[in-house]
Amino acid sequence: METPELAILFTALVTLYYFFLLLCLRRRQSKKLPPGPTPLPIIGNLHQLLDLPHRRLHRLAKTYGPIMFLRLGSKPTVVISSPETAELVLKTHDDVFLGRPKGRVTHHLSYGNRGMAFTEGGEYWRSARKLCALRLLSPAKVESYAPARKEELGRMVERVRAAAAAHKVVDVSAEVGELMGNLSCRLILGYCSSSGEDEFDLKKLIHEVLSLAGSFNLADYVPLLGPFDLQGLARRAKVVHQAIDKVLEGVIKEHEQDTTGKYKGDFLDTILSVTQHPMTDSQDKPDMLDRTNVKAIVLDLISGSYESSSTIIDWAFSELMRSPHVMKKLQQELRAIVGMNRMVEESDLPKLNYLDRVIKETFRLYPPGPLLIPHESTEDIEIDGHYIPKRTRVIVNAWALGRDIDAWGDDVEEFKPERFANSSVDVKGRDFQLIPFGSGRRSCPGMNLALINTRLFLAQMVHCFDWELPDGMSPSDLDMTEEVGLSLSKAKHLSLVPTYRLLV
Repeated sequence: METPELAILFTALVTLYYFFLLLCLRRRQSKKLPPGPTPLPIIGNLHQLLDLPHRRLHRLAKTYGPIMFLRLGSKPTVVISSPETAELVLKTHDDVFLGRPKGRVTHHLSYGNRGMAFTEGGEYWRSARKLCALRLLSPAKVESYAPARKEELGRMVERVRAAAAAHKVVDVSAEVGELMGNLSCRLILGYCSSSGEDEFDLKKLIHEVLSLAGSFNLADYVPLLGPFDLQGLARRAKVVHQAIDKVLEGVIKEHEQDTTGKYKGDFLDTILSVTQHPMTDSQDKPDMLDRTNVKAIVLDLISGSYESSSTIIDWAFSELMRSPHVMKKLQQELRAIVGMNRMVEESDLPKLNYLDRVIKETFRLYPPGPLLIPHESTEDIEIDGHYIPKRTRVIVNAWALGRDIDAWGDDVEEFKPERFANSSVDVKGRDFQLIPFGSGRRSCPGMNLALINTRLFLAQMVHCFDWELPDGMSPSDLDMTEEVGLSLSKAKHLSLVPTYRLLV
């Protein structure tokens, strides 16, 4: 068949498909869908989300309201943009919104959606989440890794101290990424590159996984384009998946063959012990954890722990440099609580109230996942007088919740930790104006680990060093441009000049 004939056939198929969707939509018009902008043929409202979608959706919500209906290609989508509506979706009716929309790229990357983040909210997901909550990410387990955190952070302090002695500029963003990558690999897999064992270059692969998972894939919204893979994302995802699988298979074999106890107690060792020695609680369903599921869960844990902490620390440091009075106040608190004769210990963290406010304010302005991971309705439902059909993608704009004027006041764009001085609002999912880790049963299971990593790193770096901008830059010169993928990252690295300030 000649190229013009193929083009005519393709156009006809797309047109028929679009009219079929219109017919389905008209059948639903007797029920009141949420308001929203008029969609275009075929692409729907996709053209309105091309750049920084969390900001675009926030602006649209000012016109159409906190429950807004869009058609992204062929996919019906509801966007949630206020704390009150977020609570309806994530708490009041969370059983209806436990689903996850399927994506071609994430399907390849996550072993057919067998990790916790993208799998359906069924029996397997409940079993995997329970395993992580009880065995891998419990408070006692997170606390048991305090020596590893102390050791890795101590190494980084020494690197920065050497740079300070030589009056060198430090790429803070790169140092944060290196630390979090090392720590994630050490806690989950039992090794890290700083010990010379990273023969797989795993951190580079994780970067590619996160980049691909956050990419916009047109085929997810216009399914007829799926077989063509016009952007090449599916092909890239398959290549990265094969590389990741080779790494994880090698690490699992090392764990299985270990007779020295080298890996005893790391996350992977714990999961493997569960598969070999079933738990007594039949509800945990250990028989569902085959080798593929183990690799999918481990990949989820590494990706989540690596990205969320490093991203929020990068933003916090940048805001502290733009707000010298906040930096000074934080250092005064550290001097008073910790003193200048030692480094920060984890036992100090509960006493550092202003540090906690700085972290909360950073999460408010820069939630690691600005749109969270999309939910999907598992049945027809009516929310706040609006009909939401089954299989509708539901996006909670966590970035918009942090800028809700009714919740935060008119100064929502200011970095102002003092707003939490007389507030009981926290980041753990019960206060819907601030849900950087989500809320309900689909919230991030690694939240406690991420919070400890974030607080300890920021406290240590601010306590051990004074920081200056290089080359005569002023705070107003700092580039705060956002780069959105699966997470909300800074587009440009933060580079600073450190001066060691402790007396030891």
